[in-house]
Amino acid sequence: MNWRRAAIAAALMVPVVLLFKHSMTQDPHEIPSPLPGNPAPQFQLAVFAPGQPPLQRPVGDTVRLADLKGRVVVLNFWASWCLACRDEHAGLSEVARGYAGKPVTFVGSLYQDSPSNGTQWITEMGGQSYPSVNDPKALTAIDYGLYGVPETFFIAADGKIARKITGPAPPQVVRQIIDSLLASTSSP
Repeated sequence: MNWRRAAIAAALMVPVVLLFKHSMTQDPHEIPSPLPGNPAPQFQLAVFAPGQPPLQRPVGDTVRLADLKGRVVVLNFWASWCLACRDEHAGLSEVARGYAGKPVTFVGSLYQDSPSNGTQWITEMGGQSYPSVNDPKALTAIDYGLYGVPETFFIAADGKIARKITGPAPPQVVRQIIDSLLASTSSP
């Protein structure tokens, strides 16, 4: 009788142990997305924060993804209330300045926040080299399957999503992804 209980207990523990083992091999920061490899959802959003020369765009200008075909696009979703966004802000601005004059466009997209809070935050953070757009009803964020902020999407020159970073985007990783996308664009 006792051996039956032991066998049942062992049989029930095997799936639990396997699930635990599998979870230990996963990166908790990586949230899978079905978008990489697929065409990026189109958007057209108004600029509320212009950025700085030479990357600036006028306030009220409309950024259309369709107009950026042939360029690598770095689309960063952020908010003034997001503490993790502070961690990546200066690094993203620096990386964007480094790609000025190259076929790379950085766009910040304000998520569930007001443009006035966004511009105040940018000022407090010492400025931003690239423009930010307002996504007032978060429709673009929904199209991109946003889990939270910050999240950064890398759109290849062919208009397909190449990569996504959930959480603060480390500058060296952003550069590696952009360089690989630029290299694949220039190869035959």
